[in-house]
Amino acid sequence: MSALGACLLLAAPAFAQEAPDAKAMIADALRAAPPSIAKTATVSDLEGNILREGNSEYTCYPAPPTVAGPMCMDAEWRRWMKAWMGKEPFTAERVAIAYMLAGDMPGGGASNIDPAADTPTADNQWVVEGPHIMIISPDPAAYAGLPTTPDTDGPYVMWKDTPYVHIMVPVAERPEQRSIQ
Repeated sequence: MSALGACLLLAAPAFAQEAPDAKAMIADALRAAPPSIAKTATVSDLEGNILREGNSEYTCYPAPPTVAGPMCMDAEWRRWMKAWMGKEPFTAERVAIAYMLAGDMPGGGASNIDPAADTPTADNQWVVEGPHIMIISPDPAAYAGLPTTPDTDGPYVMWKDTPYVHIMVPVAERPEQRSIQ
């Protein structure tokens, strides 16, 4: 056996012990949804493996490391997520709702104007959001008249003028914001 093979063999149990177990991932994922949805939602890990089969349209996911909090979304939002992650075009076919009732991770958040940004800058309106729901609509008029910055006490439009535009609806206090490096 090579030295590399021996190191991998010895390291494997350590990595296996560090991996979150299914129960912990399910509990984390379900923090995103209201109880009525959490009760019937499917739960998947971030690689798409089903951890718990549900019987509703919603699927909940545990928090990705350091980025956002756990999410629970319907089928249309899952289609949106796939397009956003692949940087592909997206047009909503119906009104859809996603829940992030645990909010963003303290070191996470997102730019309010740039869907591809991964760090706060002086000009990208970075926001670490508290508990919130997100809404997409096929009707551009649904976004008209809403604020387009997170500096508001209510709903606002995120990622305006992009295929990933959606309405952010904060439902509790916003946590401390990240500093701009």
